[in-house]
Amino acid sequence: MRHLRAAAAITLAVSVVAGVTACGGGTSSDGGSNESPKTLTYWASNQGPSIEADKKILTPELKKFEKETGIKVKLEVVPWADLLNRILAATTSGQGPDVLNIGNTWSASLQSTGALLPWDDENFEAIGGRDRFIDSAVASAGKEGEPPAAVPLYSLSYALYYNKKMFADAGITAPPATWDQLVEDGRKLSKDGKWALGAEGSNLSNNIHQTFVLGQQHGADFFDEQGKADFTSDGAVAAVKQYVDFMAKDRIIAPGNAEYARNQSLTDFAKGRTAMVLWQAAATTFAAQGMEPEDWGVAPVPVPAGAPGAGKQTNSMVAGINMAVFRNTRNIDGAKKFVKFMTSDAEQKILCKTYGSIPPVKAAQSDPAFAAPELKVLRDTLATSAAPLPQVPNESQFETAVGTAVKELFADAAAGSPVTTESVKARLEKAQQTMQG
Repeated sequence: MRHLRAAAAITLAVSVVAGVTACGGGTSSDGGSNESPKTLTYWASNQGPSIEADKKILTPELKKFEKETGIKVKLEVVPWADLLNRILAATTSGQGPDVLNIGNTWSASLQSTGALLPWDDENFEAIGGRDRFIDSAVASAGKEGEPPAAVPLYSLSYALYYNKKMFADAGITAPPATWDQLVEDGRKLSKDGKWALGAEGSNLSNNIHQTFVLGQQHGADFFDEQGKADFTSDGAVAAVKQYVDFMAKDRIIAPGNAEYARNQSLTDFAKGRTAMVLWQAAATTFAAQGMEPEDWGVAPVPVPAGAPGAGKQTNSMVAGINMAVFRNTRNIDGAKKFVKFMTSDAEQKILCKTYGSIPPVKAAQSDPAFAAPELKVLRDTLATSAAPLPQVPNESQFETAVGTAVKELFADAAAGSPVTTESVKARLEKAQQTMQG
């Protein structure tokens, strides 16, 4: 998902997600029904550079759907800052859209409200079958063992972007494949007012994404098998410390990054102030800030040793946007037809090319556009070495609690205060107590 824009919204409302009881959603009085499906209302998340850009991109596609089915789609593009609150309000008031986008990390939290249509075998069959979608994308659509609460629409993963000139000037011939190599190269790059690695130290979601992956590499899930918070395990503590140590001990992240929360690290990269950044589908942003494609390269996110893969070789969380249907919409058949259209091979190729994302639909990935170097890395990562964030009802609270702990530790590092195993554990203990109420 374009989740980095959503961090503020998540923190505003997460405490009420798990306790919401669904009582509605669906079309307005003139919206039709299963017997006469005239109109659908669709809340789309802001994926492009602006709301207006999204409308220009989506409107021609929605016209195609209307021509094919006779169903008109009323489109509203909802800013990330408003999206979660709007969804929560709809689950309680009953005044919501028929179909909507949700950030995939919210899937289990919203699933617990009961407001969304479960995608069981029958519903998946109505859109061509569950096996059309890559497994990792479906795994990020709801709690394991239950029918997913949504269908994958746009998929993303993380990659390591690097500045080719800065690497060449430092005598580095290839991007680092392991964390030890990254730190070693980073020390060569961090000089003369320039730094090796960018970070968004005040962005809670980004903090979670990075430390979750490091946690996987240290054998920590942050939750036990019963879904109970487990933030203070040795692996979780080691993961958070490793991430903050890039600033505190290794000194390859600029102290000022502790305050970054609005993609400033991408600007630093584009302006040649930082040599590397961990990000999702950054090409469009780099181009908008004046970089040429030949100025930068892309590689898989490092692992402890060897090559990326599953388990302790995981190197990305599964990122993306899911498409959900309000459970009690009066136009369930039309809503499923719309989901089928938006996840069709043809539409997936069009929309994902436009937005720079990876199609979660397997067949669409065969398009040559998704074989470009950047997208190939993202695609291969998504298919082989990405893991979904914990699919638990209080996942959003997890982002807030642990993301804040990491933010505070970055602030300590920036101020020159020592970041020790004990101080990391203390912050995580506080976060765990917050989760437990």
